[in-house]
Amino acid sequence: MKYKVAEDARPQIYLLLVATVLSVGLWLLSGYIPLIGYLAYPIRLFATFIHEGSHVLATLITGNTVQSLSVASDGSGVVWSQSSGWFSQLLISSAGYIGTTTFGAALLVWMRYGYSSRAALFASAGFVAVVTVVFGIIAPVLNFFANVSVQTQAFTVIAGIVLVAALAAIARYASPKWTNFALAFLAIQCLGNAVFDLLNVLFISATTSEQSDAANMAAATGIPSVVWVFIWMGVSIAMISLGMRVYA
Repeated sequence: MKYKVAEDARPQIYLLLVATVLSVGLWLLSGYIPLIGYLAYPIRLFATFIHEGSHVLATLITGNTVQSLSVASDGSGVVWSQSSGWFSQLLISSAGYIGTTTFGAALLVWMRYGYSSRAALFASAGFVAVVTVVFGIIAPVLNFFANVSVQTQAFTVIAGIVLVAALAAIARYASPKWTNFALAFLAIQCLGNAVFDLLNVLFISATTSEQSDAANMAAATGIPSVVWVFIWMGVSIAMISLGMRVYA
C-alpha cells in the first residue's frame, strides 16, 4: 500500500525532516569536529535517562527493588536492582532499548495529534526529575551506595538537574514554533540513539563477552544474546513504523 502523508500532517513532517537532517549532520560532523559532538551531548544524556528510567519502571512493575540509577559522563548508564525469575529479567533487560524507542515513537504520535509540546517537555522534565531524586539520590543513600560511588551519583544528579532545567526553560519560555521543534528534535534523537545503541550492543554481543542487557537475557534464558538484539531491533522498527503510520 502506497504511503502518503496526510495534508494536515505536513507541518509536523516538515519539523521531523528538519530535526532528522540536523541530527544526522551532528552525528556525522561530530566524528570530525569533536566540538560539534558537545551540541548533542545533553540529548545523549537525556536518552540515557530514558533508557535507565525504563529499566526502573520495569523493575517496579515486576515487583522488584531498585538500588540505584547512575548515568556516566560517557553517556552510558546502569541500574542496580534486585530481581527474581526469568520473566522479570526478560522485562527488565528488554525495557531499556524498547523503552527509549517507545518514548520516541510516543512523541511522534503526540505531535501528530497536535497535543501541547509544552506539556510533553514539562512531562519529560518531570520524569527525569523523579528518577534523579528517587533513584539517583534517595535509593543509593538508603542502600549505602552499594555498587556505586558518590562521584558517579554526583554526576548523575548534576546531569539530571541541568536537563530538567533546560527542558523546563524551553517549555516555559520558548515560542510555540521552537517548543514544537524541540519536541521533534527530542523524538528523532531518542529514536536515533536507540538504534545506535542497539547496533552497538549487537557488535558487543557478536565480538565480546562484555556485560550488557543482551548478555543478561542470554544468562537468564539460554538464548544467545545476538538473538535478543535482533528481537529488540524488530520490535523497535515495528514501533517506529507505527509511529509514522499515523501521519498517513
